[in-house]
Amino acid sequence: MLLEFVHAHTVLAPVPFVPEVSLYQAEDSIALWEATEAAGTPQPPPFWAFAWAGGQALARHILDEPDLVAGRSVLDLATGSGLVAVAAARAGARPVVANDIDPLSLAAARVNAEANGMPVETVEADLLDSDDRYGVVLAGDVFYSREMAGRVLPFLRRSAARGSLVLVGDPGRAYLPEGLIRRAEYDVPVVEDLEGVPIRRTTVWQVTT
Repeated sequence: MLLEFVHAHTVLAPVPFVPEVSLYQAEDSIALWEATEAAGTPQPPPFWAFAWAGGQALARHILDEPDLVAGRSVLDLATGSGLVAVAAARAGARPVVANDIDPLSLAAARVNAEANGMPVETVEADLLDSDDRYGVVLAGDVFYSREMAGRVLPFLRRSAARGSLVLVGDPGRAYLPEGLIRRAEYDVPVVEDLEGVPIRRTTVWQVTT
């Protein structure tokens, strides 16, 4: 059912800033929003149907610098479409885990991984209070709300303290914390209906303890 919904409301196309990866993406953001709520129960926003700026920048960075992830275990936190997970797998990471709390997101991550021929595992769970260890933790566009930032930053700092390389992609969201290390900047094409602009200046940051 979930896989059918993803296929019915998206089209497979290359990601603008990461053309090595194709994703099932929505052509009409408003129509998709309405479709996800048609069942009459509250649904999380369909983050899984778009290539957001933070994820695009992070995917570009690890594909350009595959030694960051090659041969290492990777967690793609709040995976959305699975873009970053797919990019990590393409760069040689093994195993790659795409995590989210939205079942539709994980369905999208599975079909996107399959479309790109990449091995990606999916985990539906809130991991932010866990202490699982990965060689690399990646998070694209997670500082969009005060609540999310307040929960995700301690998890990322704990991961860094345990020795993980922790990278986040962020296009200047309101709740980006201070004290991060700037690694790269990109001008990333985005969906103007969602972002209000066609290009977002987006930074890849490293989280430390």
